[in-house]
Formats: sequence, structure tokens, C-alpha cells
Amino acid sequence: MNSLLRSPKYDVITFGDMAVDLIVNGKDVVPQFGQVEKLIEDYTLEMGGSCCIFACQAARLGLRVGIMGRLGKDSFGDLIISRLQEYGVDTHYVIVDPDLKTGLGIALCPPGDRAILTYMGTINATVPQDVTEEFLTSGRHLHHGSYFLQTQLRPRIPAVFQWAHQLGLTTSLDTNWDPEERWGDELAGLLPWVDVFMPNEQEALRISGSSTLEASVKKLHAMGTRLVTVKCGADGALISDGLSVIRQSVEPVSEGDSIGAGDSFDAGFLAGWMRGMPLEDCLHIGCQCGRSVAAKVGGIQGQPIWVEIGSE
Repeated sequence: MNSLLRSPKYDVITFGDMAVDLIVNGKDVVPQFGQVEKLIEDYTLEMGGSCCIFACQAARLGLRVGIMGRLGKDSFGDLIISRLQEYGVDTHYVIVDPDLKTGLGIALCPPGDRAILTYMGTINATVPQDVTEEFLTSGRHLHHGSYFLQTQLRPRIPAVFQWAHQLGLTTSLDTNWDPEERWGDELAGLLPWVDVFMPNEQEALRISGSSTLEASVKKLHAMGTRLVTVKCGADGALISDGLSVIRQSVEPVSEGDSIGAGDSFDAGFLAGWMRGMPLEDCLHIGCQCGRSVAAKVGGIQGQPIWVEIGSE
């Protein structure tokens, strides 16, 4: 289907990895077994999930966003729906399932680092049958994050991305970390259908099997993806179109926990890219979004709106 003949409801659609984050902060947040009780300095309970955080940032940047997923009929599910709607994300395709418990991530965050314990619950509850032509044709662009966590959907994703292209959508992928550290041989069949591949540096190295970032980017292009943008933490990010590489540095932040920074980078980059802006500007917007979120606690509290960042 020619995209010029379509009038989609949403600019961006995504598959929700529905979860909340319990963020534990302090100088010493490492549990000590043997029935030892340790005091912590602070905690935050907030909506989590890479795709959910991405969706909120994309909506904050003026894009029309629709999200699909499943939630438990519980207070955590209520929090997620409330946050998505508050930030302007359409939840029409979200299913509340009383047989599920909403996913939970427990982030233990000492200064400058974090470790995460994850209860899957609704994070991987979306199944291939949920992905209908009605849903795909509702969007101009399809973004997928938490690829390795959405285990029920993952085997179908190459076919879904191919289908999306045939329907006239553009696509982007952020795999996030692979808890099993297998790094997906099946990605070779998926990347040719990915317009913008958006790993962080460590993910890019592992997926490509390369020892340097430069070799990794070349390998990822050879695997079929057109644009590769790599998030490099405090060192900023880069974008490669296969011919040239653009790098963007960022000013360091002294507060926050970096949760959701990469997801907001993704949304920022795509908000510029979908507006037809130069790649250098898209990269700048993505870095500004990521930095703003990294400076706050939780994945959505620092998210900027377009008028704050789009014309910088």
C-alpha cells in the first residue's frame, strides 16, 4: 500500500512492554542476606517499560502516538494507564487482563550505576495475534523496543516489520539488553526491514560481534539496516548512514539515574527524523532528550516538550 494514499491516525505506533519501576536510591543499595535489614535513602515508584517511556516522550514532542499492550487489573496497571494518558499517548489498543500481574522492575541505583531485577508479568504479554492490519495501518511509523524481553512477540517481529514496510510504514528498532546474552541470530533476518536501528554501544558491539564501535557500525549496515544511531552514554551518540558518521557530545549530568534516557533519545531522534530534519539536528534533539531524562529520577519526569528542544 502506498503511504501517500494512507491517512493514518497516529504518527508512531509501538508495542508496550507494560511495567512499573521501583527505583531504590542510595550510596549502599546492595541487599545483604541473612535477614539483615539495611536502610536506604530514597525510592520512587514510576511507570517503566522502554516502549512506554518512548511513547510518552514521542507524544511530548508533538507526535500522535498509539500503543498496544496488556496490563494487569491492579494498581500498577492503573498507574501505567494514567501516565500514558497524562502524557498524551492513545491507549485504545491496551487490553486490561485480570489474569495477569503488571510487570515490575526493581532498579537498585547507587551513584553512577544501576542493577535491575525484573518480573516479566505483562512485559511480554503481547502475542502475534494482537498485531492486526488495523493496528499497523493506523500508524506512519512503527517503533519496537525491548525486543529481547517481548519473548512472545519476538519470533514474529521480522514478518511484522516486513508487513509494515509493505503497508507503507517506516520502522525503527531498539533491542535493549538481552538478559540471556545470546544476542539474537534472527536479527540478520530483521535488520533489512529496519529503517533506523538504535542500540547503545554495548548492545551494538554484542549484536555485531565486533570489538570496536567503528567495525560494529559497518557490520550493522552490512546486515541490512539503512541508518544506525548508537547511544554512547556520557560520550553522547552517533549516527551513520553508511557513507558518513556524525557524532554528538553531551554535557555531563550530576543527578538522576539514567533510567529511560535511551528511550527518550529514540523518541527525540525520530521526532526530528519524521519531520524531515537533517540527521545532525535529529541527533542533537535525541541527545538533548536523553540528557534531560538522565538528570532526573525515573524514566519520564525529565522529558521535554517540543517547544523546549525542537528549535535549539
